[in-house]
Amino acid sequence: MRKQRIEYSTSLDALVAIAKRLSLFEHQYHWDSEEFFNLYSNGLIGDEEPFIDWANDYRHYLALRTEVTNLLSHVA
Repeated sequence: MRKQRIEYSTSLDALVAIAKRLSLFEHQYHWDSEEFFNLYSNGLIGDEEPFIDWANDYRHYLALRTEVTNLLSHVA
């Protein structure tokens, strides 16, 4: 499967987009992303391609959330 690179104009736009993708995984597998990531990180579920994508998206989400939080704390 060929991956597509999408660029966003702001970190907040990227955060919203990745949150939507996480929501699709959560709906499909009936886990919230944090619960899934804990299971995945501890080797309790397989590393099939969708799980790898989900884990990568969740890592990206955490990094973006931190970035946006830091940006907002400097504005306030």
